Amino acid sequence: MRLNTARQAWHDCYHTSSDQQGRALERLGALGTRVQVTTGQRGAGRAAHQALAGRVQAAIATLRRPLKAFGDFMYCPQLDIDTQEVAQEVVFTLVQQRSPRMTAAKREQLDYVVKGVMARYRYMHQGGQSANADPLAAPEAFRAWLDAHYGVALESTNWTRNWGGAVSLIFACCEDLDAVVLAPVIDALQVMKKSA
Repeated sequence: MRLNTARQAWHDCYHTSSDQQGRALERLGALGTRVQVTTGQRGAGRAAHQALAGRVQAAIATLRRPLKAFGDFMYCPQLDIDTQEVAQEVVFTLVQQRSPRMTAAKREQLDYVVKGVMARYRYMHQGGQSANADPLAAPEAFRAWLDAHYGVALESTNWTRNWGGAVSLIFACCEDLDAVVLAPVIDALQVMKKSA
């Protein structure tokens, strides 16, 4: 496990080695929990990975459930629908608190815009590397994506006035939540690097 960034550490601490990943995911789906098995890698490298991963997982466990859900949505290699829904609700609530009043119809559309921006933000930081460009930066591409994934057709006229500010606000909320959820991991990484 590399200790380069908090995002990468979050991803790597939940990553199962590729030789057992299929079986581990199968057991996780069937039983709802991870199961330790004695077969597979048993070397010092595996033990070191598990020790580091445990420290990062302990730091993640200090977060409240909604914040942990956002972090898992962003960086965990295995994402379940419950975690995704909790993360989307956290961002939607934060956006509503920070945005001006709006009509019920626009609020309903905002829910889908939040989901779309979160998908964009997640892609940009995929796997903890934060190296991808925004795939739907153009309003036309974003509107087409929302229509294809959720069946939500947003008006193209006055896009900047109607949705430009909301999209920027959603990105800002994601960045703020990202900083909060990564803080304990950053602290754990600094401690581990000092003791290494």
